[in-house]
Amino acid sequence: MSSPDDMMAAVTASMVDRTGRDLDGWATIVLRSSGVDPLDQVAVRRWLRDVHGVPQNTQWAIAFEVARRAGWVQPTVDEYVDSQYTGRKAAFRPVYDAVEAALLGLGDDVRREGRSTYVPFVRARQFAAVAATASRVDVGLRFVSAPSSDRLVVSSFPGSATHRLVLTDVAEVDDELVGLLRVAYEQNG
Repeated sequence: MSSPDDMMAAVTASMVDRTGRDLDGWATIVLRSSGVDPLDQVAVRRWLRDVHGVPQNTQWAIAFEVARRAGWVQPTVDEYVDSQYTGRKAAFRPVYDAVEAALLGLGDDVRREGRSTYVPFVRARQFAAVAATASRVDVGLRFVSAPSSDRLVVSSFPGSATHRLVLTDVAEVDDELVGLLRVAYEQNG
């Protein structure tokens, strides 16, 4: 898939075959029968899984549609980023900005995507993800073959990472980090 919209279209196109209902049918059932707040996408996905055994990607598509019908407007990538760096996490925005600049500088084919808790960076597939906590910024990298670095820790988060780095200061966005970002970029193109 080349974008989240492409993935959503593929999931929606195959929904009847996989679940017996189309997107409109599922959205109607959730809105009329679930008793779940339609704006609570986590609760909608949980209800779809627990009550109807709906597969994960299909849960996401239905929950987005239900929320949209209830008035939700999906934030832009910038709005997602802004919401992640507030309160105690605001101090880490300069670290995020430096990592983002390094990632986008790897090539014209890098794009950011918005998520509520992290920012994925995608080429042919996601190769990096950046997430803030109250005490650090986690940079998740996906490697086919991980390079040797004392800074890398095996990890399955954020995003679809195989390894993670922990940053607390802009100075840590250095040549070694950029080199690790480049390896992940090159292995996922």
